[in-house]
Amino acid sequence: MATLISVLITFVVILLVLYLIGMLPIDGRAKQIARIVVIIIGVLSLLRYLAVF
Repeated sequence: MATLISVLITFVVILLVLYLIGMLPIDGRAKQIARIVVIIIGVLSLLRYLAVF
């Protein structure tokens, strides 16, 4: 049960950060790079919670 809660919290945080990146007044290319970095970090932390790593 704790793993499920951790995964859900991580997913919500990833979505929130992606939303906030979309609100930033920066160049489109920089936004795309920031989104990719956030998604990679998010996937790695989700895999860590699921005991893949």
